[in-house]
Amino acid sequence: MAAKPTFSQEISNLLYASKGNPLKTCIQCGTCSGTCPVAEFMDQTPRRLIGMINANLKEDVLACNTYWFCASCYHCTARCPSKIDIAEVMYAVKRYSIWHKTYSEDLVGPTFSETFVRTIVNSGRSFEPVLAPTYMFSMGIKEVLQEAYMGTQMMLKGRMPVLPTKIKRLDNFKEMIRRIIPVGGGK
Repeated sequence: MAAKPTFSQEISNLLYASKGNPLKTCIQCGTCSGTCPVAEFMDQTPRRLIGMINANLKEDVLACNTYWFCASCYHCTARCPSKIDIAEVMYAVKRYSIWHKTYSEDLVGPTFSETFVRTIVNSGRSFEPVLAPTYMFSMGIKEVLQEAYMGTQMMLKGRMPVLPTKIKRLDNFKEMIRRIIPVGGGK
C-alpha cells in the first residue's frame, strides 16, 4: 500500500504538473521576500512560506494570508536563484486551499477564484459582470456606485458585452479543464 503523500509532496506535485522546480531546491536566500511588493501585508514572507511547506507545517501554511495577498507580479519568480516558480507556489497553495475548503470565510480571494474558474469553464472566457460582484461589495458604497457606473458606460459603448460570449469547441475545452482541475459535473 502506498503511503499518503505529505503536504510538501502534495504542493510539489501541483507544481510539477505546471513545470515548477521542486521546493526542496529553495536555499532560503530571501530574494523572493525582498522583491515582493506586497510582503508588508503578508503575515508570512514568501521565503518563510516555502520553508513552512518544506517542513510540512500544513495547518500553519493554510492559516496564513500570504498566498492570498500575492500580487502575481512574478518578480520573485524572475529573481529566484534556484529558478523556483514562486508565483506558481502561491497559486498551488490557493488551489489546495480552495479544493480542501481550508480558507477563512472573510476572504474575497477564494470566492473570486471559484467564480473566475466557473466562468471560464462555462464559456471559455472571463466575463466581468459576473466577476465584479464577488469583490465589489467588500468596497464602500461610493466605490460600488463608481464600478456600476463605469460598467454600464462600457456596456453602452460596446466595450463590454451584455451577455457572455462562448468559445468554439467549448465541450472540448471543458473536457481539457476537467482533466486539470476538479470542477464538478465532469466524467
